[in-house]
Parts: sequence; structure tokens; C-alpha cells
Amino acid sequence: MSGEVLLLALVVGAANWGFRTLPIRFGLGAGGGGGVLARFLAAVGPAAIATLFVASSLPFVQAGAVLAPVAGTGAVVAVWLWRRSVVLATLGGALAYAAGFALAG
Repeated sequence: MSGEVLLLALVVGAANWGFRTLPIRFGLGAGGGGGVLARFLAAVGPAAIATLFVASSLPFVQAGAVLAPVAGTGAVVAVWLWRRSVVLATLGGALAYAAGFALAG
């Protein structure tokens, strides 16, 4: 592992820790405000997830190996809509991804 990768992992890990720990430490998690800032911050989470999803999916699309990601994503959405369970949706998506990967082979 190169030094740049290790440094990047440490910086990202520290930022992740800070974003999760500091609001709890300073009592910022109990706010019930419905202002512009609260709505903006509530939208940042889904936007970040969507950005990471697109960034992780692009290599598969460019390589032409779309069966596994499409099967996994479809299973996550279908199970979530059916059961409203993050756990079951994650497990179903992982199972469908593995099946798509095995079939694409």
C-alpha cells in the first residue's frame, strides 16, 4: 500500500469520525428546527449516498458488466418497498449481486 493511499484513508476516516462524533459531543443532534439549514443538512445524507452510488457504479457500466449491479440495486429497491427494512434490503441486494456476478461469470 502506498503512502498516499494510507494518508487518504486516515484523512477520510478522521473526517467520518468527526462528522459522527462531534454533533453528539456538542449536543447538536437533539435539535428540532425546521429552518433552511436543517432542511439542507437533512438533504445532504441522501445526496451523498446517491453520489457514492453513482461513483461506485460507473466502472461497472464502462466495463460492460452491468448484470450484477443492476440485479443488486433492483433487489435493494424491491425489498425496501416490500418490507421497509434496511437489513432485509441490504441482504437481498447482496444476494442478488452475488447471483448476478456468478451468472455473468
